[in-house]
Amino acid sequence: MKPIWRIFRYLKFFPRQIVLNVVFNILAIIFNLGSYVMIVPFVEILFGGASTPAEPVAFGFNQQALSDWMMYRLGNLEAAHGAWMALSMIAAVYLLCSLLSNLFRYLGMYFLSPIRNGMIQRLRDDVYHKITILPISFFNNRHHGDIISRMSNDLGDVEWSVVSTMQSLIKDPVNIIIFTATLIFVSPKLFLYFLLILPISVFLIAKIGKSLKQNATEGQARLGGVFSLLEETLNGIRDIRSFGQEERCAKEYRKANQDYSHSMVKVAMRRELSSPLSEVLGTVGLVAILILGGALVIRGELRSSVFIFFVIVFARLIPPVQALVKAYNSLQKGSAAAARFLEILDADEKIVERPNAVVLPQFQQQIEYRHVGFSYTEQTTVEVLHDINLVIPKGERIAIVGASGAGKTTMADLLPRFYDCGAGQILFDGVDIKDANINSLRSQMGIVSQNCILFNDTIASNIAFGAENADIAKVIEAAKVAHAHEFVTALSQGYDTPIGDRGVTLSGGQRQRISIARAVLKNPPILILDEATSALDSESQVAVQQALDQLMVGRTTIIIAHRLSTIQNAHRILVMDKGEIVEQGTHKQLLQQGGIYKQLVDMQEFM
Repeated sequence: MKPIWRIFRYLKFFPRQIVLNVVFNILAIIFNLGSYVMIVPFVEILFGGASTPAEPVAFGFNQQALSDWMMYRLGNLEAAHGAWMALSMIAAVYLLCSLLSNLFRYLGMYFLSPIRNGMIQRLRDDVYHKITILPISFFNNRHHGDIISRMSNDLGDVEWSVVSTMQSLIKDPVNIIIFTATLIFVSPKLFLYFLLILPISVFLIAKIGKSLKQNATEGQARLGGVFSLLEETLNGIRDIRSFGQEERCAKEYRKANQDYSHSMVKVAMRRELSSPLSEVLGTVGLVAILILGGALVIRGELRSSVFIFFVIVFARLIPPVQALVKAYNSLQKGSAAAARFLEILDADEKIVERPNAVVLPQFQQQIEYRHVGFSYTEQTTVEVLHDINLVIPKGERIAIVGASGAGKTTMADLLPRFYDCGAGQILFDGVDIKDANINSLRSQMGIVSQNCILFNDTIASNIAFGAENADIAKVIEAAKVAHAHEFVTALSQGYDTPIGDRGVTLSGGQRQRISIARAVLKNPPILILDEATSALDSESQVAVQQALDQLMVGRTTIIIAHRLSTIQNAHRILVMDKGEIVEQGTHKQLLQQGGIYKQLVDMQEFM
């Protein structure tokens, strides 16, 4: 249940609402109980179950003294005004208690609503914020569908099974305490009999709750698998159809969905068992009370009217107990869901900004990789990068080439701290980037990658992404530099045209030019181009390359490229192999060396 207690920590943000909710719930219960107290004089007048004391009775806090005091007052009222007037007074008090009880119950719910919704809002905000700051490696090892499942379904389960039980968790314990205290006050002996059967009930209910949590945990994990398959299908729908694998994918999905369904059937069976079980146990307790209490009445140890009041209060004690049992089982199910999305909140950020981090000024001198090494996992001894030493002066345009898996993209990803190097350091104008303010570091970099990410918004909003308060004039100017203005103005709504999910309504070249325009508007001193033209056709590549050439003017640029024809004008070309820089020089110098670079060039020319 530890995940649940962590959820309840969010209650600290709502102290005023909690206090008011508890106060109004207590008042509602007291007036509800007060209406039942009227049953005693009603029965006494209607059936004449007890004689009125002849002498005045002092008020006292025990069952006998309180009962005698009430009967003396009631007897005087009946003698002076008649039985009907006495019954009318009892009915009026009963009605008033009932009205006040329901009014205070409403007020309790009124102040509970902002607690329930506020907790979920804060949970959702915290999880989303954590996702935005987690390192890229966190997402490399997890299915996006499973993360979406945790954010949607698991958080929804917490909302339904945990937060929705807030009323039961706050009101019902108070209800049970007050009603139990009343039963003890009325007849301690009769209540003691009830306690003898209580341990059996508690044991059975706890057994069901433990089983429920186990099945719920299994079900949540399997639903994550269902979401992962769905996400993979949506991303790969073209390949699925082109290879004729619709039936195979559907079969895998049906299997995962069936496993999840079976798990949730078990959860439902155990959850639904708790309610009738608690009702049966409550009925058994009520029958025992009727038999044992009846014996006390027959022996003259308990008034019949008081016994009826005891039975009514006991019967009213059963529903809050049942509600609390149901809430307990809901918490067990919610605990499994809470544990899954709390894993995201507990995930190691790894890329952590140090206290008093240095805010970097505008880039002035050079970037230096000093004995840099890197592995994607701490468990492996295989380094993706090994002893990288490199100095990039301001304004230099360098290109990084090599076979797939040589470490080109990893080397570039270390600079904006998407990952942290495991060995060595990277210096930005002499400052170790691990000591730098992350925002001040990344704000000086523009990144254009092969898989440019556009958002389901207008073209203008996508270009202005990351540039606060950019007006339309600046957006248009950036689009012109990126050679995007011409095709944008040809669209029906121009810069206000929605582009769909991931820019699906645009061609690859158009998406890439929008991404370049975004980098132009940001106007960073450092530019990272990661295979920015590799996925384009020849015509689109020409347009995009023209935009990139204009973008790179006056900027320090790191270019990762497979198409070697696009980097011949780089000031320096680095050739990587197995995580090391094995060659470097200009295009002409590397050709003359006749090494790996010349082999790559010859292969592309041959192809």
